Amino acid sequence: MPLIGEKDRKVLRQEFAQMTEPVRLIVFTQDRECQYCKETRQIAQELTELSDKLSLEVYDFVADKEQVANFRIDKIPAIAVVRGGAQPKDYGIRFYGIPSGYEFGTLVEDILMVSAGQSGLTEQTKKAIASIRKPAHLQVFVTPTCPYCPQAVRLAHQLALESDLITADMVEAIEFPHLANKYDVMGVPRTVINDARHIEGAAPEAMVVQELLAAVQG
Repeated sequence: MPLIGEKDRKVLRQEFAQMTEPVRLIVFTQDRECQYCKETRQIAQELTELSDKLSLEVYDFVADKEQVANFRIDKIPAIAVVRGGAQPKDYGIRFYGIPSGYEFGTLVEDILMVSAGQSGLTEQTKKAIASIRKPAHLQVFVTPTCPYCPQAVRLAHQLALESDLITADMVEAIEFPHLANKYDVMGVPRTVINDARHIEGAAPEAMVVQELLAAVQG
């Protein structure tokens, strides 16, 4: 049974018609699939059927160790959204857990953003993060029913696209309770930067950049 309805497929085909460069959806699962691994793979597969500029690669988290290391995957289910074509680029944009509910829209927006290769961030933000000299890792904890979470995930992924030193993960808190406990996730969205600083809620772009700079300069 399809997870994406025909009405939504029609809309998505129109949106994906805007794509300029190919995008690869790289899914990590395992032979004995984890909770939501099957659904995550199916979502990615159904999306790639809607445009010839989208392709799907599926790897086994246990067997395909080289690819796991190459894409720095540490849990499943996982989706890496990677630019293909003549100038391939892995921007460090990751989804850990099923991108369902409100986060499905985030995945679609990320596909379009990665295809265009443009973050959409303000010039002030671009200038600020150009000064970063140390790696930054953003983990945005979400749940599928949180209407404010996509804004936080989207911003984190925009930052990752803009800087080679930034990687950004959506982490579905219910699927990874050990991480939710580790980072004291009491509500979502909660953004954790380099295990050192955190932001509650869907904060404005300027505030997230301020916390990001503090994390890498501290």
